[in-house]
Amino acid sequence: MENTISLPNHELWNTLLTTYVNDKGDVDYKSFLNDISSLEEYLGHLAENSPKKDWSKNEKLAYYINLYNAATVKLILDNYPTKSIKDIKNPWGKDWVKIGKGLLSLGDIEHKVLRKMNEPRIHFAINCASFSCPKLLNKAFTASQMEAQLQKTTHDFINDKTRNIISKHKIQLSNIFKWYKKDFTENGSLIDYIKPYTEVNIDVDTDINYLKYDWNLNEAQ
Repeated sequence: MENTISLPNHELWNTLLTTYVNDKGDVDYKSFLNDISSLEEYLGHLAENSPKKDWSKNEKLAYYINLYNAATVKLILDNYPTKSIKDIKNPWGKDWVKIGKGLLSLGDIEHKVLRKMNEPRIHFAINCASFSCPKLLNKAFTASQMEAQLQKTTHDFINDKTRNIISKHKIQLSNIFKWYKKDFTENGSLIDYIKPYTEVNIDVDTDINYLKYDWNLNEAQ
C-alpha cells in the first residue's frame, strides 16, 4: 500500500493537455497562461512525490516524461511571448525543476535520467516546444499505458512527413536520429531501428540525410 500512496497523480496534467494541446501537438500558450496556477500545482505535486526505489520502470518513465513536458511548458509560459525556446537564456542548463529537495535542469532530466533508462523511445515522448520536435501528446503518460503510448509516439513521429521523409532508396531523417544515434543503434543500424515502424521497404544501402530542424515555437495558430 505504501508504494501506491507515494505514486503521483497525473490527472491534472492530463486535463491541462486535453484542454490546451491539439491533436497535432501544438499548444495554445496564450490561453494556457490563464491556467498557469494549475500547472504550478501539478509541478508542485510531482516535486512532493519524487520517485522511490521500489517504483517500476514504467512508473519512473511516466514521472520523468510528464515532468519534462510540464516543466518545458512552464518555461515557455514564464517567458511568453517568445518565438523559440532557444531565445530563452540557457533553457536546458539551468537548475530550476524541483524534485524532492533538489533542483534539476531539463537537460539533467533528459540526459542523466531518461536516457539512462535504456528506452530510446523517450526521444519521441518528450517535447522541446518546437515544431520539429516530436509532438506533445495531448494525454499524460501513465505507467499502465506506457508501452502503447511509447509505440504510438514513435510510430507517429517516424511516419510524420514533416519530420522524416522515408522512401525505399532515400531517407531524410530528423536530427534527433543524428544527435542521439547511439541510443538507437545499440542493436543494429538506424535503418534497422526505423524499419518496424514504417511500411516502406527501405533498402539496406540507402543513404541517410538529415532535415533542417525548425526551432520555432510549437504554438497553435
